[in-house]
Amino acid sequence: MTIAVPAAKPGRKRDHSRDPEILDATLDVLAETGYDGMTIDQVAARAKAGKATLYRRWPSKGELVIDAIGCMKKEDLASLPDTGTLRGDLVAMIKTPAVQDAQRKLKIMSGVVSMLDKHPELSDAIRAVMIEPRAAANRILLRRAIDRGEIRPDCNVEFLALLAPSMAFYRTLMLRQPVDRDFLVSIIDEILLPAVRRTDS
Repeated sequence: MTIAVPAAKPGRKRDHSRDPEILDATLDVLAETGYDGMTIDQVAARAKAGKATLYRRWPSKGELVIDAIGCMKKEDLASLPDTGTLRGDLVAMIKTPAVQDAQRKLKIMSGVVSMLDKHPELSDAIRAVMIEPRAAANRILLRRAIDRGEIRPDCNVEFLALLAPSMAFYRTLMLRQPVDRDFLVSIIDEILLPAVRRTDS
């Protein structure tokens, strides 16, 4: 006699609708405490989610942080300013929300430095989300200025595109000072523009 075995019921489908809130809460805690000081309990409390929910989705703190960094908002390269001058374009990018967002990113970057040895893949995530988008925007503005004949055609675009992001990171990580509008404008006026100025004008 064959006994019919009931078909196994499918497991409950995971609800990922709260992932953005949890990942954003992760970034907030990371910016405040750094990776070493951050706990899953803190993230769960900030996101108003159960700790078990987080562990089902992210088995370790490292995986949660890597996911959170990978989901950060990127620069919108389709709507860069076009004022007619390189200085005008660069200054136009320094808006209060953009500066605040950049400052948060820098705090997050300083918070994950201790992770880099254990999680080398995090370096790629940091570069792709925090450094490369602004560098890509700078490259576009610099090449546009070259095409206008405004700056030296032989200037090192790759090097100069990383100038402001690198100095901002050093200021935040090493000097523990805020990156504000005055600081960013001083990089433009005192370092970048003199470096690209045409000598035949």
